[in-house]
Order: sequence, then C-alpha cells, then structure tokens
Amino acid sequence: MIPKKKISLLLLLISTISFSQIKGIVTDTKGNPLPYVNIFVENTYLGTTTNENGNYELNYNTKGNVSIIFQYLGYKTQKQILTINAFPYSFDVTLEEENFELNEVVLVNGENPANEIIRKAIANKYKNTERTDKFEADFYSKGIFRAKDIPEKFMGIDIGDLEGSLDSTRSGVIYLSETVSKIKFERPNNLKEEIIASKVAGDDKGFSYNTALNTDYDFYRNYVDFGVNLISPLADNAFNYYKYQLESTFYDDKNHLINKIKVTPKRDKEPVFEGYIYIVEDSWAIYGVDVDIKGYRMQQPILETMKLIQNYSYNENNTLWVKNIQSLDFIAGIFGMNFTGKFTYVFSNYEFKDRFEKKTFGKEIVTFAENSNKKDDDYWINNRQVPLTDEEVVSYHKKDSIQTKRESQTYLDSIDAKKNKFKPLKILTGYTYNNSFKKWSFSYDGLTDFSSVSYNTVQGWNLDSGFTYRKNNEEKGSYTSISSIFNYGFAEDRLRVTGNYYHRFNNTNRANLAISGGSAVSQFNQAEPISKFINSVSTLFFKDNYMKLYNKEFIKATYGQEVVNGIYLNGSLEYENRRPLFNNTDYVLIKNDDDYFSNNPLDPFNETSVPFVKHHLYKGTIATRIRFGQKYISRPDGKLNIQNDDYPVLSFSYTKAFGATKSNYEYDFVAGRLDYDKTLGNKGDFALRFKAGKFFNADNISFIDYKHFNGNQTHVNFRGDYLNAFNLLPYYSNSTNDAYLETHIEHNFKGYIMNKIPLLNKLQWNLIGSLHQINVPHFKPYQEFAVGFDNIGFGKFRFLRIDYVRAYQNGYLGDGVMFGVQF
Repeated sequence: MIPKKKISLLLLLISTISFSQIKGIVTDTKGNPLPYVNIFVENTYLGTTTNENGNYELNYNTKGNVSIIFQYLGYKTQKQILTINAFPYSFDVTLEEENFELNEVVLVNGENPANEIIRKAIANKYKNTERTDKFEADFYSKGIFRAKDIPEKFMGIDIGDLEGSLDSTRSGVIYLSETVSKIKFERPNNLKEEIIASKVAGDDKGFSYNTALNTDYDFYRNYVDFGVNLISPLADNAFNYYKYQLESTFYDDKNHLINKIKVTPKRDKEPVFEGYIYIVEDSWAIYGVDVDIKGYRMQQPILETMKLIQNYSYNENNTLWVKNIQSLDFIAGIFGMNFTGKFTYVFSNYEFKDRFEKKTFGKEIVTFAENSNKKDDDYWINNRQVPLTDEEVVSYHKKDSIQTKRESQTYLDSIDAKKNKFKPLKILTGYTYNNSFKKWSFSYDGLTDFSSVSYNTVQGWNLDSGFTYRKNNEEKGSYTSISSIFNYGFAEDRLRVTGNYYHRFNNTNRANLAISGGSAVSQFNQAEPISKFINSVSTLFFKDNYMKLYNKEFIKATYGQEVVNGIYLNGSLEYENRRPLFNNTDYVLIKNDDDYFSNNPLDPFNETSVPFVKHHLYKGTIATRIRFGQKYISRPDGKLNIQNDDYPVLSFSYTKAFGATKSNYEYDFVAGRLDYDKTLGNKGDFALRFKAGKFFNADNISFIDYKHFNGNQTHVNFRGDYLNAFNLLPYYSNSTNDAYLETHIEHNFKGYIMNKIPLLNKLQWNLIGSLHQINVPHFKPYQEFAVGFDNIGFGKFRFLRIDYVRAYQNGYLGDGVMFGVQF
C-alpha cells in the first residue's frame, strides 16, 4: 500500500501538470534545460518564464492561432505560431545560440564602437523611460533560500534542523515563498501594491515578505539601489567608472539590431557592475541586462556574488521595450556555512498611464487582500507565473506536513519535556522552561554569564541575575514580559532588586505599557556613556574609575504608541528616592601609585563630599517623535514602517519635576532633536544629529537632573554609536542646568575616495570625517574634529573602526586615537 504522504505528493505533482494551459520545456541544442527564458504572447504583455529546470507554463486560454515569442539572452529569439484546439497544450522548444557577428566590431578613430552606442543610450534614456514611467501591471514573485553545511550548534547555541528544513547532511531549502500582486507604479518611487495571493512553505499564515517594493532595478537611472548605490552602466558619468567593448551584434525576430556590450569596471573596488548590457540600435533602448555584483563592492563581505538578469520585450502596437522578467540570485557564506538563493519576478499585463488620480498613491504602499493566504492549490496552479521545480514541490509538501506535526500540542509538549529538564549545573549557567503550545516561557539568568559580573569602586565586584516570564499572542501581535534583576555588591554587602513589567498591545500602532520599580544603582547620566565591562577594565587595570553612581529607589510607568502614521507619542510618570554613594573598595588588579577618584563627579579628589543631598522627586514627561513622509506596509500580522530619508526625524519632549523634598530641586525642561541621514549618490552617507534643550527654574537642581553629555575617556567605543557621543570629552565636564546645543555631523565616504587610490583601494577601508560640538552658556564651545576609517578587518570580518581625534575648548585641549566597532 502506498503511504498517504506519497499519495498526497503524487496528487500535488499531477495537479501541477494537469491544469496548466500552454506548457513545455525549453532546452538548448544539446538538450540542456534553459532557465528563465522570456516567453510571451507577441505584441502583448502576457508572459511567463521557465523555471530552473527549463519548464514553463503560460496562462493563456484562447483557442485558435497564437504567436508565442521565446527570448533568451545569447540565443536566437524564436517566434512560434501555435494552433490550439484544446487545453492544456504542450509545446517544447529548442533554442539555438545566437550567430553573433563579430566582423562589425572594429575600432572607429581608435575607439571601440561600444562607447558611441553607450553615449547614445545615455542620451536617449530619459526618452526611453518617459512613456513607461506610469503603469499598472500584474506582478508575480518567488523567492527561495538554500543552506548547506549548517552546524548543529553555533557558538554554543543549538541550531536544530530549522523547522525540518535541513536533511541529514545539514542542507536544504530553508525558505520558499510566492506572491501574486496588482501594482500601480509611478517613477521615481510611488508604489501601490495589493497582494492578492501569498504562500510561504511551512507557514499556514502565509504572509510573505516578497513584494514589488525594492525590485525596481532601473538601469536608466544613475544609480541602482542594492543597499548601497551602485553606478549604472548608463549613468550620466558612467565613463568615469566603466570600460565598454562591443562583443557582438545580432538581429532579433523583428529585425532589430541588438548590440551585446561587455561592461568592465575601471577600478575593482568601486560600487559597480560587471557583465553584459544589450542595447537596441536606433532606439538605444535596453534589450537585456546580465550583470554580476560582487559582495565586496556592496560592502557586504558575507555576500560573495549576486547575478541580476533582466529581459525586455517589444510591443509593435506601442513601440515600447518593457521589462517583463527579472531574476536575482546570490551566493553567500560565513563560518563554513553556505547559502544560495534566487528571486524571480514576472511583470505582465502592463497598462500604461498618462496620469494617475491624485489620491492613487499615499503613505500605505503595500496591502494584503482578505484571505490572500488561503488560496487553494487550484488557484496557484492557474495563477503561478513560474512553474515549481520538483525540489520546490517537495519543499512545500514537506514543510507544510512538518508544520502540521510540529505545531501540535503532543509534539510541542514532547520537545519541551526534553529541553525543560533541570540539571544542577543550570543553577550557574541559567535555565529556561518553555510551554511552546501555549506560547509562554520562564527563564532564570544564571550566575556565570559574561555580562552578569562587573566591578566598580562603589559596589566592588557585583553580580547580576534574574528571572523573566514572557507570553506571546501571535494573532494579536502582542506579548507580555515580567522580569526581575537581582544585583549584589560584595564591597557594600547589599542586595538590590528591580522588577519590570512590559506589555505590547498590538503590532500595528505598537501601543505599549511599561512599569518598573525597585532599588538600583544608576549612573548620573541616564544614557550610561560607559558600559559595565569597559568601566571594569579601566578600573581594575588602570585605576580609572570613570563610572559615577548614586542609589535610587523608584517606580516608573510609561505608555507609548503611534497615534497617526509617522507620529509616535509617549508619556511617563516616575518617582525617585535618591541617595549619594561612596567608594567602598580600592582593589585593583595592576597596582600603581595613583589613587582612585571619588564617586563625586563634581569633586573627584574628595572622598567625603557629595554632589547632592538625599531627596525624593517626582517627574512627568511627555514626548513625541515625528517621521515625515513615512510610508508603510499593512500586513495582517502588523504594520511595517519605512522611513523616508528625504526628510529629517524630529523629536520633542517636556519634563516637569515636582513634589521634591526641596522645592529648589523642582524644574521644567524642554528638549528637541533632529536626526537626518542621507545617501549622497555614490559619494557616501551623510548624517546629522542636532540636539537642543533649555531648563527653567533650575538654578539649584540636583546634579543628577543636569543635562549630561555622552563623553568618553577610554579611547575605545564598543557601543557603535558614534553620532550620539563624543570621543575625548570628560564625562561630566560640560554638564549644564541651563541651555545647550549639541551637534554631531559625520560623513562616511563609503570608499568614494579610498577606492580610487592604487594599493590603498585593496584595503577596502572607508574614509570618515566628523565634527562634534557642545554649546552651553558661560563656556567656550567644546569641539572635536575627527578623521578615521571603518570597514577595517580581513576577509568577511570587517567591523573595526579607528579615528584620530583633536579636541578644542578655548584653545587646543588634546588629541587621541579611538578604537571601536561598527556594524
């Protein structure tokens, strides 16, 4: 008897074959299947493409004669007139390699004729896009990721079989997804997409992340966005970056002369393509694109290479060349693990517009139709633009079957029973108890975690541990977390305990409520400019105890949500009982003759003085963040916001301190902030952080409530936040209870200068310049000027950064080198 699983798989394979309209396989003259062949009904925008095995299915259902075009880069275009009496209709095609004519490739006045062709293509690119810059179309996408050589554990963490994706060789398809959409598009970047159908292997919710967003790789523009702006071979200044060679010419089925031009970078390390671009003679339109993108040119060292192929078709009725097939595949790897993937996009049924109605495009750019994830097999058989390969059919079936099994309570309880076993060693390493079926967990942090042990001169060696309870509700997009932190300082012989409650109500406006309270030590600067680890090292090895602490008993409640698209509002109310602390130890690992500074940031040489007297205080704060031009994707499982980098992000806050032990500790404080990040073509990334604030009625407030700036005296930056901190500023030297202006400006050239310098360009470093400044009353401005490099490292590991910094305040203060990380 045949097992039920095999019967289901057999039925799925049969149904995939039976319901196709025009179907077949496309091969070369040696019988090798040709993937991603452009197939369409002549003079229409009804088309499809072959899959990786050369199979195709064209959803055409009109009987009689029909002219089908088979077009593939490097092969002769074929036009086949089919007489269809019944469906499904099978038709296989063999494509012959193009008879390239090389005798026309001769130098003209000492120059390769490719240069003149490219010049004409550049001169005509705006004409070739203006008639196709507004359209409606059907859109199909398919994405697949494969993994190979995945270890069972990575850095001590159990990877498992990735929900059944990996076989016994630790390889397999880890992601497979499809979407069918209706799109409206207007250049340069207006998009309205409705996802009609969505399918994800092993996920019955099936809300794919595949959309038409970020698939507009337009070579008529100066830049093509792949996370970094790659320079198009048809950019206005393309000759500064590329060499061109006319390799061959050929005629398509409509007697258009096509020029096959090889594109070669002039300098290897710049953000450029290499490969081929096909240009139509006379119209100078793009016929096709076949280019490679090296990972190091995108500054993505984990990515080895990407290949982008675009096929354009010609319509005699409107004399337009239009992209209808696009594929993007990649190879990546790190730590011995290898990944490959491919995205296939099919654009069909174009309808070009002279204009759209005013309200066609808005902030919502992608939506999902009701029940888009509930389409049955018949729907996908009749609407899938690219047939599934055998591997993909098996992957869908396998993952869906595994999901059904692994989401059952019996299976989840059995897995939990194995993982939830308690061992005495867990007292040190930590322990987690999961109830996967009911979506909750309880964890204990343990005592040996690297981040749980630290040292400071107030507490001496101190140890953190705690408990966390978390429960998720995936349908509502909500979750609840209840946690506690137990901190014990050995030099103080004191235990402090804090508790935290957090609840997110949904994943749309992300409304959330947080309540915390207890007893804790806190840095005077709530931004914590020096981490526990860095302070421990600087204290124990160099006797530089930069961290300054006070004791607080507190309770705080915060509520926040996005009130309208792009505007986030939150408010908080807090009570603090504050007490000064003193050094309790002078222990050091490497002895020297220096003494520790006191714990008083205002009087570092006096061990008995205090920066404030014991008091309590209430604070209420209301704040907002405004992201202008923010667009978003409306998914059934939540809202995904997409920031518009044409506009800055503004933030404002007002704080009222009241109910203090001493009335002179009460104050009002207003603050604002502007964040602006912009990619300047291929010239790099510009960033600005501008902050300003003003205290009122604050002449004698506690030093805790001053505005403190994020200084650094350690010459290392492991926070990675270079735009909200200073490099050489003493931590509390410029703190103020008056007004302030804080400015951070940075430009990362992203290789724009370095990749043009011979030998140095092999380093693949990025030059960075920055300015940091503080303006406060009664002081000369504090300024830092820095120049440095990031992307420092070797091979695929490039996360180091080095800066040389000079500081000025009423003259030159000093200089230094900063070492840090930046991801």
